[in-house]
Amino acid sequence: MASAGNLLYLFDSFVALRPVYSKKFRSATQLMPIDRKPEFFKGAQLKVAIIGCGYVGLPLALRFAEAGHKVTGFDTDPNKVNMLNAGRSYIEHIPQTKIQQFVNSRHFGATTDFARLKEADAILICVPTPLDERREPDLSYVEQTAISIQPHLQKGQLVVLESTTYPGTTEELVLPILEKSGLRCPIVTGPENDNVACDFWLAFSPEREDPGNKQFGLAQIPKVVGGLNPPSGRAAVSLYAQVVARVVPVSSTRAAEMAKLLENIFRCVNIAMVNELKMLSLRMGIDIWEVIDAAATKPFGFMPFYPGPGLGGHCIPVDPYYLSWKAREYDFSTRFIELAGEVNTAMPYHVVDAIAAALNNHKKSLNGAKVLILGVAYKKDVDDLRESPTLKIMQLLQQRGAQLDYNDPYFPKLHKMRHYNYENMKSVPLNPQTLGSYDAVIVATDHSSYDYSAIVDAAKLVVDTRNATRRVMRHRDKIVLC
Repeated sequence: MASAGNLLYLFDSFVALRPVYSKKFRSATQLMPIDRKPEFFKGAQLKVAIIGCGYVGLPLALRFAEAGHKVTGFDTDPNKVNMLNAGRSYIEHIPQTKIQQFVNSRHFGATTDFARLKEADAILICVPTPLDERREPDLSYVEQTAISIQPHLQKGQLVVLESTTYPGTTEELVLPILEKSGLRCPIVTGPENDNVACDFWLAFSPEREDPGNKQFGLAQIPKVVGGLNPPSGRAAVSLYAQVVARVVPVSSTRAAEMAKLLENIFRCVNIAMVNELKMLSLRMGIDIWEVIDAAATKPFGFMPFYPGPGLGGHCIPVDPYYLSWKAREYDFSTRFIELAGEVNTAMPYHVVDAIAAALNNHKKSLNGAKVLILGVAYKKDVDDLRESPTLKIMQLLQQRGAQLDYNDPYFPKLHKMRHYNYENMKSVPLNPQTLGSYDAVIVATDHSSYDYSAIVDAAKLVVDTRNATRRVMRHRDKIVLC
């Protein structure tokens, strides 16, 4: 039996060495891989990495933080990262107080250090997928993001692509890059493969963000999810079920990718139809907006779409071209989609021709005319310029010699963009004197903050591309709908 002296010696030795053994134990524990089965992603307080802190990524990050998870936003723009970590918002419809709340509670932070991806349980890719100069898919952002993930990919992590793209992108572009890490995620479908062995999980779940929509927030919008294999699908379903009211699983990443394109091509084609009908109705002396409102009273089989100066936003003007481009690989011509694209692309040209004709009726040439554009955002009440048809209208007006100014409460000044250079332009103030000094005022975006009665009262000529002046009763002779 050990003496009391020996026991005391052993106790003192343990106390002295405890910090050393504790440190070694913690280090060993930290190095142990986490066993992330698909059901793991149903768990509380996951570590979620979101790459791309823009109109899609930032709301998603805040929703996961709201659900109690630890979220890190990754972005290559240090200015965005600094603003987020300071609790500041750079997107109009995302309140600063919400960002501050989750930064203060340590549920959200941002970084430019992609090495920190190895800490995450799930990595969600929310980067842009624009068109290049030839109107072909530009997947450079997705490709570079996958390259950035690959050296830090860990066993059991879930990677989900949310960026809109053509069917096959997850399998053909993202997967081969991630598998250069040495980890594998087999492409299989069907319930018989429910337990296929994977080193990591990979899925596609298209974003469904509608900036400025107060009726449907992220939590209320169903989430479509397709996995590269059944376990990957279950992992992604488990993750998203914690932040949205309904998850809609589909059989593959390709099905999920195609579902997103169908949603937006549906809108593109129907908007093209009403844009074409608008041009016909103008020649026939018929008010197309009155016609649409009348048709919309039918309680079945009809959904109203409204004409405008062209398509804008990050999806509808872009997505049809993604599918048309991919279809050529299968010797298939998407004639219906391409025709809709032609009609919608022509709308800014129609608007400029209508402005020129309206000025001509006032015995004024477009060349040398002073023109004020109201609204440069792609839709009402948002601070979003992506693919805005107003930018094309402004370019065409300048090419035809107009002296151009603009007003937009969401854009005090413009910056240099791909295809356009308006970096020296600033929003001019709106008052009766300013409005009356222009030969034509163009309603390009129908922001709710505009007082259309006052605009029509003060202006010499109003060309309305959105039917924003429909409730203005005075001076209808000044208004030209186009």
